[in-house]
Amino acid sequence: MTGAQPVILGDMPSLSKLYVNAAATAARRRVLGTDAGITLPPCGHEVRGVTAEVGNLTAYQHLVGETASDILPAGFIHALAFPVSMSVMNRDDFPLPLLGMVHLGNRVEQHGAILFTEALDITSWAENLGGHRAGTQVDIVAVVRRAGESMVLWRGTSTYLAKGVFLPGIDKPSAPAAPATFSAPDPTALWQLGVDTGRAYAAVSGDFNPIHLSVLSAKALGLRRSIAHGMYLASRALADVGAVKGESFRWDVAFEAPVFLPARVALDISSVNSPSGAWLRSGYAAWNPRSGRRHFTGSVSAL
Repeated sequence: MTGAQPVILGDMPSLSKLYVNAAATAARRRVLGTDAGITLPPCGHEVRGVTAEVGNLTAYQHLVGETASDILPAGFIHALAFPVSMSVMNRDDFPLPLLGMVHLGNRVEQHGAILFTEALDITSWAENLGGHRAGTQVDIVAVVRRAGESMVLWRGTSTYLAKGVFLPGIDKPSAPAAPATFSAPDPTALWQLGVDTGRAYAAVSGDFNPIHLSVLSAKALGLRRSIAHGMYLASRALADVGAVKGESFRWDVAFEAPVFLPARVALDISSVNSPSGAWLRSGYAAWNPRSGRRHFTGSVSAL
């Protein structure tokens, strides 16, 4: 984390207000230009004493296929921390436009079970501003601790791309090597996602980004149809890995192509065990069963 102490927020930020402010900021920058600079904010944000709402947790578990439990799923913790991360990206001194950000990937380390009854301190900040062949990327880090304690129980790093935004002084990397050809295996699951999938996940996560809500709101932002939330898809894959992962694990996902709603998504999960039979790792991939185009890949591994 940056050396400066985080700004302590009195309440959990409202995502709807953050999106409204982001739209106003984007309009102002189009007219007046930007004075945000090319450096990241010197400090992060923190909200203390956050608790989960049991009804929301139950709805989330049902939506993504998690087993009913008093333990917060890793994807639910991401959603719980997301408003704090959004508030960092919504600062006046954040150099990239919040609206239109593309979610490239996520890395989560879960170091133990977190019960829904526990009060949590959530801290988030931005780091690793860097060039990308299509714009500029940045990592948004969130950490979760039990209230008043120093031990990190959950740490998530979300990598975002501001497509088409090239900041001065940040070099654009050379083109990457061509990706390996994807040959779709026999799926272990087939998901049928309705046109309302984005609205359903927004209701339990609070992420009402317009690109996920309807054809009209998605078209207003340049998409032909609404798309599924990346973290909904990743969380559903994590749920399909199941309880074998235990309470401490690393969870990675890399997003490749959006899932336009409604959709059918094929998923394959393959696991690796030790010679003694203990679970070590599960890898997963999801794709369009009609076109064969891959949507995302990832893994879950023991810590």
